[in-house]
Amino acid sequence: MKLSSHFYAMVDPLAGHEPVELATILIEAGARVLQLRLKDACGRDFLAAAREIAALCRKANAILLVNDRVDIAMLSGAAGVHLGQTDIPLRAARKLMGPGAIIGISTASLDQARAADAGGADYIGFGPLYPGGAKRNASGKGLAILREVRAAVGVPIVAIGGITEQAIPEVLAAGADAAAIISDVVYAPDIPAKVKRLLAFDAAA
Repeated sequence: MKLSSHFYAMVDPLAGHEPVELATILIEAGARVLQLRLKDACGRDFLAAAREIAALCRKANAILLVNDRVDIAMLSGAAGVHLGQTDIPLRAARKLMGPGAIIGISTASLDQARAADAGGADYIGFGPLYPGGAKRNASGKGLAILREVRAAVGVPIVAIGGITEQAIPEVLAAGADAAAIISDVVYAPDIPAKVKRLLAFDAAA
């Protein structure tokens, strides 16, 4: 799998945005890789939002990935799923979703990254890279470990955790293929302008 952008957009209601509204803003601003992350939503609401956003993504030639929930990803017509270390195992998800689905795996160590790569993940998330961020991480893994992960795996790496617009150059230079950003985007006073600046790193690469 090749990620089409260095910006991996997160549809997360952290700042109070309604998910479909936020996805619409992100897509209209040019985002083409989106993950729907609704940790506190019930299954019915999660599926309804996923179906609407999946339809928006298809019209825009964008990719929607669903956080954690293989069932929601399959029922909504999303392109794939992003799984954490305690979610349904990668092999089981692949059996359910088939070879054409995109499956990403969250990793927080070199061993986890290697295991996800060997297990057939299409990409890995790695982090938290920096302190702070949506999860208010007390510490981050840092760029040195990201470089080690880059040297150890062949799949694309999406760095996550406390990443801001200003950090993008060093994150990409350390080996990440893309950066997943929540707080710096959803709390931005002008989200479309923020997204356009993040997408400018694609042209500069």
